[in-house]
Amino acid sequence: MSPARHHRDRHAALGPGAIPAQPIASREEGGRTPPADHLDSASLTPARQHRLHRAAASMAAQDAGAPAPAPAPDSAGAQTMLRLVHDLRRLKEIQSIERKIEAKRAMIPEYRPWIEGLLAAARETGKAARDEILPTIMIWLIDTGQYGEALPLISHVLDYDIPLPARYARTAPALIVEEIAGAALKDQLAGHSFPLEILVAVDALTVEHDMHDEIRAKMQKAIGFEYARLAEAMDPAAPGFAAAIETALQPLRRAQQLNDRAGAKDRIKRLEKLLAPARGASAATEPAGTAG
Repeated sequence: MSPARHHRDRHAALGPGAIPAQPIASREEGGRTPPADHLDSASLTPARQHRLHRAAASMAAQDAGAPAPAPAPDSAGAQTMLRLVHDLRRLKEIQSIERKIEAKRAMIPEYRPWIEGLLAAARETGKAARDEILPTIMIWLIDTGQYGEALPLISHVLDYDIPLPARYARTAPALIVEEIAGAALKDQLAGHSFPLEILVAVDALTVEHDMHDEIRAKMQKAIGFEYARLAEAMDPAAPGFAAAIETALQPLRRAQQLNDRAGAKDRIKRLEKLLAPARGASAATEPAGTAG
């Protein structure tokens, strides 16, 4: 099993909230830490949550090869889609990006039962419904900096080749990589760290998907910068310092290979300057070999 397949299988088995959200500052908020928001559906009655969950699971469990019947106007599915249409109109009327983010964060919990139903049905039946709601909420979670919450949805969208709604011009893998890598690079430029585990997971989930080299280079650069930050914080005399530098150099060099204008050359040079004396120190402390 390839590493990418292993990551996809592992994350596909997770539901929303299975990976704890990290207090990550989203790019739209200028580095401010958003409040913890775990798709809380407390505003929904238990009966409505159960109805939405079952409706989504029923739709997802249908034969993937057969056309899905149009939901009845008063069905849970139709009501959820109408809510999305209404929320999209509200968002379109908001000009401020910061206020859009706040609005999305407030809207997301209402869709939790529907999303959970779709994911549960996919785990149980191996089939996935191609609705607009799940990929939209996935994007909103990315927009609001809730990357841990977004990972199970990202895995689901990629595993079942769920298309993005027509209003998005990019493919799902390209959008996922570019948005998360872009958020990481913005935080890093501002002097903040970004969760390395999120970057590594998204890279593994998307490694087999086609996209422009420039997009892939952004992710490699973001990963390299995080590894570099960890390496540079180490004591240069530490035994693993040279290995940590080499770990950071690998994705940074890959970024430059994919896109010569990736902007990682200066960081590469800085790391290479640190690596030379570290290698020398490591060689000097190695025990001499015994005669055979």
